[in-house]
Amino acid sequence: MTAGWASMLAPGRRGAVGVLCGGVLLFAVDTYVTASLLPSAVAEIGGERFYSWVVTVYLLPAVVTSALTGRALATWSARRAYLLALLAFGVGTAIDAVAPSMAVLLLGRAVQGTGGGLLAGLAYALIRTALPRELWTRGSAAISAMWGVGLLVGPVLGGVFAEAGLWRGAFVTMVVVTVVVALGVPAGLRRAAARPPSVRTPFPLLSVLLVGAAAAVLSVSGLAVSGSGADTRGLVVAGGGIVVALALLVALVAHERRPGAARVLPLATFTRGGPLAAVYVTAAVLIGVSAVEAFVPLFGQRLGGLSPVWAGFLGVALACGWVVGEMTSASVGRGRLAVGIGPVLGVAGFALLTLTQSTGAVPLWAFGLVLAGLGVGVAWPHLAAGAMAGGTAADGTEDDGEGDRASAAITMIQMLAVALGAAFAGVGVALGRDTAASATLLYGGMGIVAVLGTVTALRAREAA
Repeated sequence: MTAGWASMLAPGRRGAVGVLCGGVLLFAVDTYVTASLLPSAVAEIGGERFYSWVVTVYLLPAVVTSALTGRALATWSARRAYLLALLAFGVGTAIDAVAPSMAVLLLGRAVQGTGGGLLAGLAYALIRTALPRELWTRGSAAISAMWGVGLLVGPVLGGVFAEAGLWRGAFVTMVVVTVVVALGVPAGLRRAAARPPSVRTPFPLLSVLLVGAAAAVLSVSGLAVSGSGADTRGLVVAGGGIVVALALLVALVAHERRPGAARVLPLATFTRGGPLAAVYVTAAVLIGVSAVEAFVPLFGQRLGGLSPVWAGFLGVALACGWVVGEMTSASVGRGRLAVGIGPVLGVAGFALLTLTQSTGAVPLWAFGLVLAGLGVGVAWPHLAAGAMAGGTAADGTEDDGEGDRASAAITMIQMLAVALGAAFAGVGVALGRDTAASATLLYGGMGIVAVLGTVTALRAREAA
């Protein structure tokens, strides 16, 4: 049995938990708040043809900076790195708040993503020193749960300000919250500040370029099948982009396996017979299949006859299952069982969704989405804790910088999986001859991907 939740709030820990969760919540809320207020922003400042790029220019720098978390901790102290990440996020948000044109808004989004990716990467890296090892699972659950909270808070925050005709106010609110989180950093990360600095290693230029290129290709692939781009040409571009991105990721692995290579992944990833590679792949599968949530409101309205409000509630069913699964699983423990059963729950949820799309049975859809979300949540905190331990040797010692790489890789892989899942989902939806066929292809395809997770989980559970 793991330590209780009360231990997370013990003196000397609650500040760190609050600061780290606050940083991730900022990143998560901003991801969703912008989508809800963007129509109002476009109506005022124009630039509708760049609508889809608002998300793309946010995620691209986020992927790159999350990969450089270990480098950041080798260059700056923990508190300075976190404050710099908050500064970049806050400056980018402030630019969005005063943006007179879409070009300026995109600039702000890029600066936001730079800070947000580092915030998310630092959260997992610093939880290793802010909390004792027996609380890593709960800490991972708390951090990851912020994405579920963001999915609930973001659209409401953006919608309220947009409805009032004050869409800039949402960004101003985010700036204020960023300042509040920053004020808690000196005290909250006091223990993390005492950690020995990572040894500076050669800059992993080639690895960063390969990661960035894969993220860029996946983003273009997603754009190719969004909106009016869902034609034959768009499908070819998107399908080819997915293949190219996978090839770039294979090249990344091949490069990092080389002796002496400057890496963004921990060396244990490439240890023959070790579980860490399976941990990352299983995590990527679980996060990737959750990309279906972007299309749930559409299917709810067109196939289930739901109003936009109720379709929106259906859209958060997966996130609700995710959060409930995380909190329950982290409380119960039993990491090996949780990692093994998580992908199985995902397969079951997607199977139910696939078989019921033509029936209009909304309650069954909701149950299937919750089941799929539970699959992600049940396994995730144990996968994250297992990854954080990836830089620790059997005797309890840690190779220089390996723990930071192992922890930061969680966020990098999470974001790449989101981009890959979104591109894959877009292709599935675009291939359907009608909405029902699109839904069936999407859920069925994601169910097949989830099967891969059940296989890799057999090895990944050894790290739990």
